[in-house]
Amino acid sequence: MKLFVSDLHLDPNNAQSLHPFRACLDRYRSGLAELYILGDLFEYWIGDDYLPPAAEATATLLKDLADSGVRVFFMAGNRDFLLGEHFAKSCGMTILADPTVIVINDTPTLLSHGDHLCTDDHVYQAIRAKVRDPQWQQAVLSQTVEQRLGMAKEARGESQRHVGTAAEEIMDVNAEAVASCMAAAGVQQMIHGHTHRPADHTLTVNDLPARRIVLGDWYKPEHVHVAVDDRLVPFPG
Repeated sequence: MKLFVSDLHLDPNNAQSLHPFRACLDRYRSGLAELYILGDLFEYWIGDDYLPPAAEATATLLKDLADSGVRVFFMAGNRDFLLGEHFAKSCGMTILADPTVIVINDTPTLLSHGDHLCTDDHVYQAIRAKVRDPQWQQAVLSQTVEQRLGMAKEARGESQRHVGTAAEEIMDVNAEAVASCMAAAGVQQMIHGHTHRPADHTLTVNDLPARRIVLGDWYKPEHVHVAVDDRLVPFPG
């Protein structure tokens, strides 16, 4: 069994924020072969050299899972794109490129965080291009922890202001961008997060029926939706 989650937005300074995720893993532990975390595991991440309480607790939880034989995969989101190989190794997890194709029940499936599909939000896409640039990231990581924490706080504030003022429709994925991405990957099924709009969509790609499964965020219990193989399910359900 494969389990897909995204947008947990764990508070790095509050280990108790990990409790719902721990409960979810306990629910699906029996028969679980692979766990895929499709971005925004943490509310923010300033570098692997800063490990607040929830980060250490998360590493312990995931390493225990990996040591039990479950393969753990992580794909960076727009909040934790600075999470690197050092922390991933401490969790026993493998970092995936965005997007990545895997096979679920004989069906090639495209995995993505999903933010690159929100092409109508030009302001966000400009920010995304900047923060995903390796040179920009190295410049940020060279600063002190205190400086990076200040940058993270400022970025979260700017994000909240943008979400509060931007038109609702531009923050969802663009249908043409989705179809183009799936067609380029040669798949008829996709799983992603980011938009906080859990749903199982039907669409047409290359004149064939296709599916787009959107995972939920963990800010509110009623929003939490995970995918068990290719089934979107609420947690707790």
